[in-house]
Amino acid sequence: MTQQAIVLFAHGARDPEWALPARRIAAEVQQLRPAATVILAFLEFMEPTLVDAVEAAAASGATDVRVVPLFLAQGGHLKRDVPVLMEAVRTKHPECHIELALAVGEDEGVVRAMAAYSAGV
Repeated sequence: MTQQAIVLFAHGARDPEWALPARRIAAEVQQLRPAATVILAFLEFMEPTLVDAVEAAAASGATDVRVVPLFLAQGGHLKRDVPVLMEAVRTKHPECHIELALAVGEDEGVVRAMAAYSAGV
């Protein structure tokens, strides 16, 4: 049976409170997918890194890893830095299917939710 892990991948910041919304998202994802391993990872300033998170997922027995960038758009980090990181984790864990999702901000449901919030409806 396939074991799934979901790695929520955020930018990171020096202020630890910056990660609180991402931690809330991780808790919600865990409730939606209780059988999956849900790990929050960061590009910089915070731990664990994406590489460390995929390592932990593989160590937990995951064979299917979905990396979900908690970014608004496919900017520089997602175009330049993340492909290098993804290649590294895929090379290190060939037994795992490691999928990179689009940035959450590019999902139509997320766009509509942000628009509704912004409009106050």
